Amino acid sequence: DEPNQKCTGDISLTVPAKYVTLSNGKLTAQVKHDDHTRTDTWKMELPISPYLFMIAVGNFSVIHDNWHGKPVDYYMEPQYAPDAKAIFGYTPEAMSFFSKILGVDYPWNKYAQIRVRGFNGGMENATATEFNEDGQSSPRELADLPYQSGNVHELFHQWFGDYVTCESWSNLALNESFADLGEILWAEYKYGQDVADEHLYLGEQGYLGNPEQWKESLIRFHYADKQEMFDGVTYQKGGRILNMLRHYLGNAAFDKGLHLYLTAHALGNADAQQLRLAMEEASGLDLNWFFNQWFYGGGHPVLDIAYRWDEATKKQSVYLKQTQPGQTFTLPMAVDIYAGGQKKRYQIWMHDRSDTLTFSGLQKPDLVNVDAEKVLLAKKSDHKALSEFAFQYAHAPLYVDRIEAINAAGANQTDSMAQHILLSALNDRYYGLRIKAMQTLDLSDKTISIAAERILLRLAVKDTSNLARAEAIETVAKLNVPDVIDIFKQALANSTSYAVQGAALNAILQTDPKEAFTLAKQYEKDSKGKLREAIISIYCQSGGNAEWPFVDYCFADPNSPLQYRFTGRFAALAGSVSNPVYARQGIDAIANLVIELKKFNSMATFVKVLEKVKADRLKLNDASSAEYVDKAISRMNAANLK
Repeated sequence: DEPNQKCTGDISLTVPAKYVTLSNGKLTAQVKHDDHTRTDTWKMELPISPYLFMIAVGNFSVIHDNWHGKPVDYYMEPQYAPDAKAIFGYTPEAMSFFSKILGVDYPWNKYAQIRVRGFNGGMENATATEFNEDGQSSPRELADLPYQSGNVHELFHQWFGDYVTCESWSNLALNESFADLGEILWAEYKYGQDVADEHLYLGEQGYLGNPEQWKESLIRFHYADKQEMFDGVTYQKGGRILNMLRHYLGNAAFDKGLHLYLTAHALGNADAQQLRLAMEEASGLDLNWFFNQWFYGGGHPVLDIAYRWDEATKKQSVYLKQTQPGQTFTLPMAVDIYAGGQKKRYQIWMHDRSDTLTFSGLQKPDLVNVDAEKVLLAKKSDHKALSEFAFQYAHAPLYVDRIEAINAAGANQTDSMAQHILLSALNDRYYGLRIKAMQTLDLSDKTISIAAERILLRLAVKDTSNLARAEAIETVAKLNVPDVIDIFKQALANSTSYAVQGAALNAILQTDPKEAFTLAKQYEKDSKGKLREAIISIYCQSGGNAEWPFVDYCFADPNSPLQYRFTGRFAALAGSVSNPVYARQGIDAIANLVIELKKFNSMATFVKVLEKVKADRLKLNDASSAEYVDKAISRMNAANLK
């Protein structure tokens, strides 16, 4: 089971005739038997690595699509079949997009996507990708989701990982970093630059937020277990390294390099040096420096940026300093100078630990924007004044330009310039930054809360993004504005968004708990996502025996928001219901959560929760349920010892 093995395959599955099967390649035969079984034969005629074989059997509906005459099929649980096109329908378009930029058509004879239960994440099996059940969503749920990258991640693997496979787990980046890049490329093409840049930014912050991974290089020749390779370095950092290479070479040369790499190693294996050679052939550039520092070296630049304008000489100085331990990075970057209503771009290189850039001009710049393309994978300390960040927010075009300004403003909210940035960001063109601004606002500051009130009320009623509108409703509820409960009720009654309805119900709860409880009853039957969370919160706070079955049902769902985040509230309801049978159901559910998911590292927390249930049951003179708690804790301890 090594990635450098390749083989074809014939797989025959004899199953109850009522079931559907799926495997790699083409379904070449179906033979029915007298015992109500059927044998399906799947033939994979092109060689793939062993870890890319799969079989699935179950009660699935198959929804047919196609790409250039090749079958594109979606395997769904029957109740979700009507929503298959809403979930997977953009797949043919994504296949066309990737085929075009790579100059290599989708290489297999079919593409199937299947949702299965009890599976962790997604897996790019050749011709037949599988996902867990989380993505089986209704159109209402899909409308509440931000950019979902999992489907295109696994699709891009059909080229990078399946068609050309890393020759060893050490070179896993040639699979996973490229799949991460595929998420970025599709977001940029399909949803726009802001969505792609947010995806890049969040991935970078995820990597930077895990210091224990910083020492690891992208290509690792030493590891204890191959599973160690599946981390934020291989995925998030690697995707951003490839994005830097794309920007350095330009799309034309980068895409040509990908084409050369795929065609040279088609149906085989490759390592990072072979990727380098393809990129060098495409671009005519020596890329040893890039691969040595980003693929074979660990860490990232920690960049300190400072500025000085000399009025006498009319010169702007920019002081760059790398402060990270270890290697010094060579950093090509763009620097934009905004002055006199004009922007001028300079392409510069930083080769040393410290460097000073000097620019001549007739007047002090309004802004010097270092890393103007916002592609450097680096931890930056940028010593701009708030006035410069305000100019950056208003005039620099990219998502990261604006979020940098919002972050700077958030740290200085008593400053009028910071307040100006945040109030402007409430009207940002991108909903993600409107949400960021709302989450950043210090509503305890009367000046900013009063200034923001009118904007927030408008967003709570009219924002075109469900997620931003929901955030606005929650933010308005914190303002204690009089006479706004009708806004919340209208949102609950008229919106088709679970996120908006959930936010509205939570907002009503803060104003009128009795009314919120009554409304929760009305919306219980069709509740998912944030709406279900709100109902669960209300029931855990004010419910009793009548509400217990719904809460217990939700807690038993492994995808329930109640698990982990709501365990304490669930336990409080288990401790307060008058029916001892319900109490014991709750005790069992909490103990089983620990045992089934092996959450033994959190044992002390769960024991404390159950001890609180025990104390609550004793107050209700329910000694038998109190004893049941002791037995549940004993079960947890015994399972831990095993």
